[in-house]
Amino acid sequence: MAHLFEPLTIKTITLRNRIGVSPMCMYSSVAGGASDWHLVHLGARAAGGAGLVIAEATAVSPEGRITPGDAGRWADQHVEPLARINRFVKAQGAVPGIQLAHAGRKASAARPWEGGAQLADDAGGWPTVAPSAVAFGDALNKVPRELTLTDIAQVQGDFVAAAKRALAAGYTWLELHSAHGYLSHEFLSPISNRRTDRYGGSFENRIRFLIETTRAVRAVWPEQLPLTVRLSCTDWVEGGWTMDESVELSRRLKTEGVDLIDCSSGGSSNAAKIPVGAGYQVSFAERIRREVGIATAAVGLIADPVQADQIIRTVQADLVLMARESLRDPNWPWRAARALRVKPFPAGPAQYARAW
Repeated sequence: MAHLFEPLTIKTITLRNRIGVSPMCMYSSVAGGASDWHLVHLGARAAGGAGLVIAEATAVSPEGRITPGDAGRWADQHVEPLARINRFVKAQGAVPGIQLAHAGRKASAARPWEGGAQLADDAGGWPTVAPSAVAFGDALNKVPRELTLTDIAQVQGDFVAAAKRALAAGYTWLELHSAHGYLSHEFLSPISNRRTDRYGGSFENRIRFLIETTRAVRAVWPEQLPLTVRLSCTDWVEGGWTMDESVELSRRLKTEGVDLIDCSSGGSSNAAKIPVGAGYQVSFAERIRREVGIATAAVGLIADPVQADQIIRTVQADLVLMARESLRDPNWPWRAARALRVKPFPAGPAQYARAW
């Protein structure tokens, strides 16, 4: 069997293969609530053969949304629509996951197809917050309010409450978003963190927000269920967050009960020069896996079945997460199984049996 189609077990959860759908914002929620769009979007990829389907970056508070259309997990009424989706995802043989997030200084923006610029407070936007009062720049030019220590504790409490609601909705895989220039990553990176208190300055201080948040979430998220963290492993900018720091942070997260590191990069600065290409971030997953001894997920322009299989076969990562290719082809896992000549061919929906 192709290595890509070997099961993966973490804690008590077993994925039927090493293919996951990466969390991708749909910007299609109303007041944070899921809709039929989310049922069809996520359900189609579960029916399409993925082992893991991770719901989009989901805000832990209204002000933590990237756009007014972002998914949310700050209210009890968000639970049942998601529970419905998760029942369908599980019925198709996939594991439902969710990514909890706070957009920080990148919040209060228009949807991408509406330009993506930050919205004025009197035009549907809201005040933003961040570790420091430093705007991202360009179209995201709002100067955020610097979080107080009381604010930080409140945000961490929001993550805990959102994790509890995620469990109530039937998720069995939880990811904390600490990448792409959003709030948790903003604490990590010297580019966005200019604090002089215990949450800024040294490496130990800059990782404090994520470590504390992880510890608090792990305390309410069942030990038998996977807890993962997405990192931007490098800012790709001199003076920013580095790969060496990601390795050391991953060691700390492992001791806090994190089971897998989802290895991405960038997002903290428009000045980043990123060598984009097929599998350009796989080396991050390989290094963290090797040096830390923790499971990793590889992401980033992985589209070819042979390439994806090689990542698993050569132990560069334990899981391949797909974003844009999954959007283009929700049935990519079945196509990959055919291309890799997997025998026996993985079972899929009986309704689609004649297609393969």
